[in-house]
Amino acid sequence: MSIKIFLFIISTVFLISCSKENIEYEATPKEDPYKVYREAYEAFEKGDFFFAQKKFLEVELSTDKVEVAAKAAIMACYSFYSINFYDEALENLDRFLKKYPANKEAIYAEYLIAIIYYEQIADETKDIEPVNIAKDKIENFIEKYPNTEYALDLKFKNDLIINQLAAKELYVAKYYISVQKWIPAMNRLKIILEKFDQTIFIEEALYRLVEINYFLGLEDEAKKYASILGFNYNSSQWHEESYRILNKSYKIMKKKEKEKKDNLLKKIINKIK
Repeated sequence: MSIKIFLFIISTVFLISCSKENIEYEATPKEDPYKVYREAYEAFEKGDFFFAQKKFLEVELSTDKVEVAAKAAIMACYSFYSINFYDEALENLDRFLKKYPANKEAIYAEYLIAIIYYEQIADETKDIEPVNIAKDKIENFIEKYPNTEYALDLKFKNDLIINQLAAKELYVAKYYISVQKWIPAMNRLKIILEKFDQTIFIEEALYRLVEINYFLGLEDEAKKYASILGFNYNSSQWHEESYRILNKSYKIMKKKEKEKKDNLLKKIINKIK
């Protein structure tokens, strides 16, 4: 057999083989994106978010209508969020904002990003970095969309974050106190005074500064913080505790004595009536 005939036979077999493969693997028509969207939404309503996100992403890839693709994309993001797939949700939200920046759902995408970071905040004993990231995301949203319903919700959450940050500073300060590292402890407490003076932790921070300064023999400094505490919070437990430190003869009123005084006051009020 000549080399030419051999090559012809090989070529013919190859073409027949390719022809068969083309027939066997002929592409099937794409599914109707609206049908797939309904299927995805039904799964979403049933709480099957994993299946829903898969189908929503299929819709986004299969439709040439931008509005439908954007709607499917944001629903996929929310589906990821609903099953706590935070990394996947953030990745898709970032892609959504780049791909559909003018879409009406863009504001919701930014809100959801802030919420995801907020929900990953641990307590004050854990790493502070997620708290700072969440705070930045929330404050950026509030500045960008101040008069929205989403902003009202995030303002409330931001107040909680500020309290969380103050709690973290107090937690660290109390640790330093426990190991007698006075300077780092005072530095942490002063951060509360400077940055978080509207939180519930300001009173204890002032008291701890009275306590530390008095222990170190810095009575003038101790009195300064006690005065601030007394001027602003003279009915608080922490003011009473600081007064006891600076006045050794002072005794905090016992519960029975307080009850006796309250009963006497009630009797006087009743007589006036």
